[in-house]
Amino acid sequence: MIKEIQAKVLLAHIKQPDSWFGLKYNMNLYNGCCHRCVYCDSRSECYQIENFDRDVLVKVNAIELLRKELASKRIKGPIGLGSMNDPFMPLPPGVSLTGQALAVIADFGFPVHIITKSALVLEELETLQRISKVYASISFTITTADDALAAKIEPGSSRPSARFAAMKALAAHGIQTGVTMMPILPFIEDNEENITAIVEQAAANGASYIIPWMGMTLRDRQRTYYYEQLDALFPGVREKYERAYGGRYSCDVPNAARLYTLFNALCEKHRIATRLPLYQPLTVRQLGLWR
Repeated sequence: MIKEIQAKVLLAHIKQPDSWFGLKYNMNLYNGCCHRCVYCDSRSECYQIENFDRDVLVKVNAIELLRKELASKRIKGPIGLGSMNDPFMPLPPGVSLTGQALAVIADFGFPVHIITKSALVLEELETLQRISKVYASISFTITTADDALAAKIEPGSSRPSARFAAMKALAAHGIQTGVTMMPILPFIEDNEENITAIVEQAAANGASYIIPWMGMTLRDRQRTYYYEQLDALFPGVREKYERAYGGRYSCDVPNAARLYTLFNALCEKHRIATRLPLYQPLTVRQLGLWR
């Protein structure tokens, strides 16, 4: 169900340096998500989002707020989209705000980093090309290269094959793109065949980086929902989680070291970075020319 809400603030300032994505600001145009990924951490109580899979709350004053807030920012640091929901959900026509927001960001000359599981990002290709003159990086979350498995664990998102195709199109238009290979679900996706398939498909479709985590998080409501889905989709696997992790929050896969070794070797073979090439302010780049 789509519901309209008013936001008081849109851009969240990231106080500490973000070593993963280099973000200065974070932005969520919506609360809730319709991708229904079974493992999503945003179901956790700490985020205070009720009916996470059922309702999408649209911040209808977001574009007005964004213009006002960007005009007041003295530092043009990267804006992150996709931390609590996918910015490219398949919303009804006239409801999605992402394209409008990106156009405003392009007008103000701010850099962006986007995390998505949707091929709908291609609808904003022209705007992303404008932003990429400053800096734009699109990270596709891909936890499996198997469309059938993805249909079970990420039922509302674009299938991995569609994400790889979108990645190829972005790369062909000069936009930096890559993979956030996380989470890798223990006892489901933590095998050499899956990791190899993701890296090789990424390499074949223009990825310049892959950011890995061989594991997942589990806490309170997130764990409860995830275990319910395991019982329905993968009978018997829940008991493996309970034995291996108990009430732990951070759950690395049992064979993490071996999979990281494989992953790093594959990335070296295909010349893919294992960290995101971060935004560098123009002044830094100009100084570099005179070294």
